[in-house]
Amino acid sequence: MYERILVAVDGSETADLALQHAISLAQDQQAQLRIVYAVDEINLNLETEFAAQAEIVKAWIEAGRDILGKAQNRVQTAGLKAEAKLLEIDKLGYRIADVVVQEAKDWPADLLVVGTHGRRGLSHVFLGSVAESIVRICPVPVLLIRGK
Repeated sequence: MYERILVAVDGSETADLALQHAISLAQDQQAQLRIVYAVDEINLNLETEFAAQAEIVKAWIEAGRDILGKAQNRVQTAGLKAEAKLLEIDKLGYRIADVVVQEAKDWPADLLVVGTHGRRGLSHVFLGSVAESIVRICPVPVLLIRGK
C-alpha cells in the first residue's frame, strides 16, 4: 500500500519512536524510506550578533547531519536502505511544517511519519505543534506517533 515513506526526525525520543515505526512499516510494505531533518535558519529569535547567529546555524546544521547519520545507521541495522536529506529554511514566511510537507510532495511520499509530543494547555498555545501544522497542510496521509 505504501511505496514511499517519509519520516521527519529532530533528535528527540519521540522522533526516534516515529523512525522505528517508519522502519517497521517500510519492512512490512517493502517501501522506500526517506529521512528528513529541518533547520530553520531564518526564524532565529535571538538577540545576538549576526556572526554569533551564523555560528549557531552552523552548529544546528552539523547537529542535523549527525542526527540524520544516526537515523540512517538505525535503518541499515534493520536491513533497509534510506535516503537522508537536510532541509534548510532560508526564506522568510516558511516554517518547519511547510518544508517537510513540501518534501513529501516533491519526493513524492505516500505516507509521512512524524512524532508528536502531545502538548496541551499553555505549552501548546505558546509552543504550537509542528505535527499539528503538518496534519493541517499535508496532502498525503500522516501517521502521528505519540511520545511516551
